[in-house]
Parts: sequence; structure tokens; C-alpha cells
Amino acid sequence: MIKKVGVAILGLGVVGGGTYQTLTEHREYYQKTQNVDITVEAVLVRDKQKAMEKGLPKAIVTDNIAEVIANPNVDIVIETIGGVGAAKDYVLAALREGKTVVTANKEMICKYSHELERVAKRTGCGMYYEASCVGGVPIIRTLLDGVQANRVQQMMGIINGTTNYILTKMTQEGAEYADALKDAQKLGYAEADPTNDVEGFDALYKLSILSSLAFHTKVPYTKIFREGISKINAKDIAYGKSLGYTLKLLAIGKNTSQGIEARVHPTFVPDAHPLASVNDAFNAVYLKGDAVGDIMLYGRGAGALPTASAVVSDVIYAATHSDVKYSTFKNNATAEACVKFVSDFESAYYVRLAVDDEAGTLATVSGIFGKCGISLVAVSQITQKKELDDEGKLRVPLVIITHKTTENRIGKAMAKINASGIGKVQAAIRVEN
Repeated sequence: MIKKVGVAILGLGVVGGGTYQTLTEHREYYQKTQNVDITVEAVLVRDKQKAMEKGLPKAIVTDNIAEVIANPNVDIVIETIGGVGAAKDYVLAALREGKTVVTANKEMICKYSHELERVAKRTGCGMYYEASCVGGVPIIRTLLDGVQANRVQQMMGIINGTTNYILTKMTQEGAEYADALKDAQKLGYAEADPTNDVEGFDALYKLSILSSLAFHTKVPYTKIFREGISKINAKDIAYGKSLGYTLKLLAIGKNTSQGIEARVHPTFVPDAHPLASVNDAFNAVYLKGDAVGDIMLYGRGAGALPTASAVVSDVIYAATHSDVKYSTFKNNATAEACVKFVSDFESAYYVRLAVDDEAGTLATVSGIFGKCGISLVAVSQITQKKELDDEGKLRVPLVIITHKTTENRIGKAMAKINASGIGKVQAAIRVEN
């Protein structure tokens, strides 16, 4: 016998519209393959007339959340509004009424999953959020139901399509950041205010969710190091490319003997690394488990239908599983007191200097790194042509790749170089080998 499940969709934007389209167009397919009949019983919108002009039946369109929550035919509430204002209030109301919630809201899950889960446990309903991270790529289901036999040791991913598109444009065409951003905005990849994406907040929220699931302990977003791409120069991308590296904005989580590392920042990876070939708005997550070894998931990280794929996947999962799973860790607002977080993490570094073209300069620079306990992999004067540095002085660019070092050591070395009078640090980018 086919199970009947009614859903309500809150919001009819990109994700909400894609979800409505997927559910209605695939209704018969889900009946045949999943033995479940999913009907859209309500759609919450601001403008009812606009929704009906899009072809939605008048009977299911509403602007009243109370009607949605009180509707006995609604079993699952799908939240696609975004933000942490009304969306959070609506989700809490649904959970209190005992309705399972499916959401694509990464910021809400990152900041308030502990509150939402507490209510869900009390009423015995489910809360699912596959679509909150990496669009159509099933990374959360993989962590929950695919690699649970493993201790996940490391997770490294390109989990923001906007920044990946911008960096791809800069890498392949030599475009400067500002021009690549404008192109991304024209194509709809970047918002008019791109801060959330380009400064790494979007990736920060996602990494908090994913690393908490991967390492089975709460990793609050406040414990994650964040650095965006807005200061990246096309020159550094080109220099890195000549040395065999590709630049990506990476979200990195590591579960080490010293503690948990969680960081988002521009990173050079070797051209041979699988993540180096992930281009445009595509996303990928690279996992390392103690039993399975390396796994990489790849796909579209945003868009109406890819994200709707994740939303509907959660709806089907909730509809076909009577047992509800909650977090495998103490899901509080903060991390457990026993959990250590590594702030002085280790990384190799790409450092570009503008130095005086004089005898002894290289020896002085090498000496400073050596005194700070940093060994060098390569030192390269990419071009003989003098360039204006940040102070307007004509100097020669010098590119250095270091062995692994700590944040504190590289910071001290760069401060000493800047104070030495022989040159200035123009860029410093982490390298993951």
C-alpha cells in the first residue's frame, strides 16, 4: 500500500520553486519507486497573486503561517525562506506542532540546530537538512549513513560555488578579482552584496555543520578560522600556477591528536590533487576515513534543481523511515569543555615578497625564515622585471614555498621581513599538499 504524505513549502524562491517543480513533476515516479505519494498541501508566500501566476493552484497558496501549521494534511514542512528571523520562528512552530521539518537553511542549522533539535526530540519529529550543505551533493547522508564505520580523520572541500567560479575565472583567464566578481554577479552566481560568499561566511556555516557530523562533536562556527578571497591577486594565482599549484577557497576540518582544526581560507593545492580540477560553480568534498581511505563527492553546489534534489531526498527519507535519528553528539550552543581546538595550526605557505634587487637580500630573507624555525622548499624569482610594491617602490618579486610551519612562526617571519627594510610581504597563502 502506498503511503500518503502531505508537505508544505515555506517560500517560493529559487529553492522553493525548484522543490515544488520536482515534487509535482516526479509524483508518479516516487509512487512507483519509493512507494510513497507526496502531495503539496500548502505553499507559504508573501504575494499570493504572483504565486498563482506561476501556475500554483489557488487552494494551496497562503500567506498565513498559522494556516500551514494547523493544516492536518501537512506532515512535513519544507523551509526554503533562508535567514534566521522568520524562518527560525516558523520551523520552531512546525516542530512544536509535531511536524517533521526539512530545511536548506545553513545559517539557521549552524547557529540554532541545538534549539531546533531540542524541540524535535520533545515532540518526536524529525529534522533534516541535507540541502543546507553543498547543494545536490549528498555529503550529509554520506556522513550519517555511508561512512559511519570510520573515524573520519580529515575533510577538505570546495563548498561555495560563487568563490569557486571567481577563482576559476581568475585562473583560466587571468582576470582580476573585481572583474571576475562582476561577471559572477551578472550570471547570478554572486549576490549584489557578495560578502557572505567572498568573505567565507557561507563556507564557515557549512563547515561547522559538516565537521560536527564528521567528528561527532559540536564544532561551533566561532571556533573556525575564516579568511575570504577578496584580497587575492591574479598575479599570485599566475605565479602559483607556474609552480604547479591551483588556488581554491577550501573548507578544511581535521581531527588530530592535538585537537580539531577547522578553517576556511584560500589555499594552493597541487595541480594533481582531485580538488584542483573542480571548476566553475561546482563543489566537491574530499574525505579521509581510517578504514575506507579517500573518498571524493562532486557535483553542483547550488541552483534550483540541484538543491531541490537534496530537499526532496530528505522528504522521501523522512516519509519512508519511521525511526528518527538525531545528532550523534551533545548538540549544545557551545562545544564540550573536553574538546580541544587547534588555533596555531600547521600548513605550508606560499609567500610573495617585493624585495630590493641587491646582493645579500636572498641570504637575509632565508636567514629570517631560518631563525623563525621555517625551512624552505623553493625560492623563485619568477620575473626579472621590477614591480611597484604596496609602498610604491620598484622592487623585484620573490616567491617562496615553505615546508609545513605554524601560524605563529609564519606570522613572526613576515613581521621581521617587513621590519628589515629590504622588502615587504605582498601575499601569504596557505598550501595543502
